[in-house]
Amino acid sequence: MTRPEAMIRATRILRRDALSGGEIVDRVILDHGDRHRRRVAMRGAGGLGFLLDLPEPTVLEDGDALVLQDGRLVWVEAAPERLLEIRAPSDRALKRLIWHIGNRHIPAEIGTDAVWIADDHVLADMVRGLGGSAEPVVRPFRPEGGAYAGGHGHDHPHGGDHHHHDAHG
Repeated sequence: MTRPEAMIRATRILRRDALSGGEIVDRVILDHGDRHRRRVAMRGAGGLGFLLDLPEPTVLEDGDALVLQDGRLVWVEAAPERLLEIRAPSDRALKRLIWHIGNRHIPAEIGTDAVWIADDHVLADMVRGLGGSAEPVVRPFRPEGGAYAGGHGHDHPHGGDHHHHDAHG
């Protein structure tokens, strides 16, 4: 295995809204937890090995590109994950469910008429007990940033980098 010091490095991120060309040579497919990184050896789906070496921990968003030292790009793709899609019979009921989920301090992606959280049978039972639905889905997870997180916007109206919570360690 190549030592990280000898690998080509990716030292910055080109956000998807600023992506206007460049040679994309590979892609990395990462789940929500693995998209919050600073320094780690990575291998693209096509086999390219490189060292992600950013100045600070950063959330890599679906559609961003990592810029290698030689200017080539590695596309970032959000991996599908097992989630619960939570819905409620009314806007007020959904807001109430969001409040209860927030009280659990778990990452959540908030949409216009649904909320997505990691698949968890205990939380699914809680949601159903409060009158909502919690259906398993498989899709990329883009949870909200924390209240004090800075950064850029993403797909839904609530911008900001994401706060990192996961079980990957």
